[in-house]
Amino acid sequence: MTTHVLADTGVLTGRSLKHILRSPDTIITTAITPIALMLLFVYVLGGAITTGTDQSYIDYMLPGILLITIASGISYTAYRLFLDMRGGIFERFQSMPIARSSVLWAHVLTSLVSNIVSVAIVIGVALIMGFRTGASFGAWLGVAGILVLFTLALTWLAVIAGLSAKTVDGASAFSYPLIFLPFISSAFVPTSSMPGPVAWFAENQPVTSIVNTIRALFAGRSVGADIWIALAWLLGVLIVAYAIAVSIYRKKLR
Repeated sequence: MTTHVLADTGVLTGRSLKHILRSPDTIITTAITPIALMLLFVYVLGGAITTGTDQSYIDYMLPGILLITIASGISYTAYRLFLDMRGGIFERFQSMPIARSSVLWAHVLTSLVSNIVSVAIVIGVALIMGFRTGASFGAWLGVAGILVLFTLALTWLAVIAGLSAKTVDGASAFSYPLIFLPFISSAFVPTSSMPGPVAWFAENQPVTSIVNTIRALFAGRSVGADIWIALAWLLGVLIVAYAIAVSIYRKKLR
């Protein structure tokens, strides 16, 4: 049974990846906005921002940019899933001897692959712009693991949106608050520089602990308690979003 599910998921993931290869503009578009933000903040606004650290501004803000890259990319997952739902692909798959869960997992794995490519492009541009890190191989693995968890958690949220939306615009619009969230966190400025209520929100929302963890890993510093808070948020969102998405999917198939 497990082998059957894995095989079906592999075939359907290959189908989704072919669609992306035929229209790579989705990956390019996903990477363009974060790159434009890097250029704006580093070369226009960065000189006026005090971070309170000895890091260059590109080093300081890159973790937030990577999260924005992923938040931008997952909107395409909701969009593609919505089109499959409306196009009758799901009904066609139901008439075939394939594992039902493989349909959702194919979209999730496609999202993971495409976002990894987008993140790699953004990191490459950041290196050209002067980003430097003393992170060890283990620290890079830690960063990769957190970004993968972040992608999976947001992708399952995208699955919920794709299954529940009534219009194409509604399927992708849910990602806008997620893209905006890093701006009210420690991603671009220290939270201590914000007004009281805003600082409280920034300190206690999930992006801040995730950004702080990635920043510490890149800098080769101790991550402290931030990593446990980040993991608790990521795993919590992932588990809840997965459960809701699967429940909605099962109702759709009845």
